[in-house]
Amino acid sequence: MIDDHACTLAVMGMTADERLGADIKRAEQALMTAKSAALKDAGVTVAQYAALFALADNPGISGAALARACLVTPQAMAAVLKHLEERGLVVRSAHPWHQKMLETRLTEAGRATLRHSDEQAVRIERRLADAFTPEERDTLRALLARCGTAIRQD
Repeated sequence: MIDDHACTLAVMGMTADERLGADIKRAEQALMTAKSAALKDAGVTVAQYAALFALADNPGISGAALARACLVTPQAMAAVLKHLEERGLVVRSAHPWHQKMLETRLTEAGRATLRHSDEQAVRIERRLADAFTPEERDTLRALLARCGTAIRQD
């Protein structure tokens, strides 16, 4: 007679302890939950903060390029930008050479919101960084990059 545990392992192929996906997801969820709570006072979501942050370094970027920079779909970024524009945090205008492309830039209110938001986000990023030595942070980045490479294989 085969026990249920052995049968389950034979079907699934890996034990729960061998799987890393849930650990990665838990860490990501903890980071997003902490940032979401911290950004609430600034009145922005994590996605809106990410867009403001990316726009600060890339004034005039298109919505599609901004979506890629923020790791979201163009449709999701369109919704984020619509909300930010309605709040007066960004302005969008036609590109001087490519009239169908909209450039996006921070307004002064957007820069102020970003400064306030970033103060909150940096507290969390600093706590995270301080949990590791500089060498451990380098190792963690390398290991996470390897995770991404391994996941994309097939």
